[in-house]
Amino acid sequence: MANSSKIKLIKDIALIKKAIWAYFLLLIFEGALRKWILPGLSGPLLIVRDPVALFIIVKAFQTALWKPNFYTMVIWSITLLGFTTALMFGHGSIYVALYGMRITLLHFPLIFIIGKFFSRDDVVNVGNALLKINIFMTVLVAVQFYSPQSAWVNRGIGGDEAGSGFSGALDFYRVPGVFSFTNGLSLFYGIAAAYICYFWVEENSKVSKKLLIASTIALLAAIPLSISRSVLFGVVLSLIFMLIVSGKNTKLIKNLITGVIGAVVFFFVLSMFSFFQTATAAFENRFTVANDAEGGLEGVLIDRFLGGLYGAVMDENSSFIGMGIGLGTNAGAKILGRTGFLISEGEWGRLIGEMGFFMGMIIILIRISITANLVIKGWKSINHKNILPWMLLSNGILLIVQGQWAQPTALGFSILIAGLITASLTKK
Repeated sequence: MANSSKIKLIKDIALIKKAIWAYFLLLIFEGALRKWILPGLSGPLLIVRDPVALFIIVKAFQTALWKPNFYTMVIWSITLLGFTTALMFGHGSIYVALYGMRITLLHFPLIFIIGKFFSRDDVVNVGNALLKINIFMTVLVAVQFYSPQSAWVNRGIGGDEAGSGFSGALDFYRVPGVFSFTNGLSLFYGIAAAYICYFWVEENSKVSKKLLIASTIALLAAIPLSISRSVLFGVVLSLIFMLIVSGKNTKLIKNLITGVIGAVVFFFVLSMFSFFQTATAAFENRFTVANDAEGGLEGVLIDRFLGGLYGAVMDENSSFIGMGIGLGTNAGAKILGRTGFLISEGEWGRLIGEMGFFMGMIIILIRISITANLVIKGWKSINHKNILPWMLLSNGILLIVQGQWAQPTALGFSILIAGLITASLTKK
């Protein structure tokens, strides 16, 4: 009897791990399903990971190895309260409220479930997979960049022939890769950059050196091809975290210097080719114009990284109860027959606008607390020769604190990276 229970537990754990991998793969390729493979189902596919998240939670409960922690219990309580206030005092739409509550009810707990059931080796395997996907992604981005918006490769959601590109520079568009929108591409390259930097400075890395070099080249090429400042910021942030960890271990400096020299040589060689010069010119133009429009680097940092908290708190239209959970999402607005951001484009502004100051601030403080806890543990792990959590924090630190969870792709990447950081803290 005991043996059969043990066998069932082993099978359940294996099944949960497979479901987490399914969540990861659907996060990467959801856009491809919505644009090219099943365009007629683009609407339902927006929440294709929700059933997977529910399945993972149910199976985790059944194993008795995971129970909701303090953060999860508080988030669930606030979510249910927010659902009630949305119907009684807010927008009054049960469909909008249900769409909004799925964010914290279904996806948030995965942070801790991934941390519980994934081993450190599993986290490394995800990185290995990302290195391979990264090469394919950049090839696709290059094709999209140089193709007209009418080309099949640039079709939008639901097979929209108007194209999926977004405003760019010099008559070139910011392309989304396999994702539904350009933000997915920048989020992808952010986590890819964190892993690539990790593999370069990890002394006992088991990744193929040829794969690492090829993926590094793909990442560097993606910076101008994406015409995205977010991609550049993500790479720079990972490099900063890599410099910090290298400073704590002089043995890693050799790997760091090798990587930097290789990157410089690579850019020098590529700069001789016209196709790369075109992409670089478009990126430089986009960077200059966008920075000027947003008040320079200071404006970009304040607006994007502080998430509009000050504006949300001081907004004369904000209320103690809020306008209702789900109203700040694009899907929620569409359900109500409206378009755009009905509350705030910034995440913190959305939370306070939807749920009011009290409930919104609790969720914000929980996200800050989780991030601070991971940063402290990640820093301590360096002393135990485990630099993986620290390097993944280069991507996760901002996403967990104020990533735009109202957008399904951003939500998925935030939850994934937080779970991977949590799992990587152990040597199991």
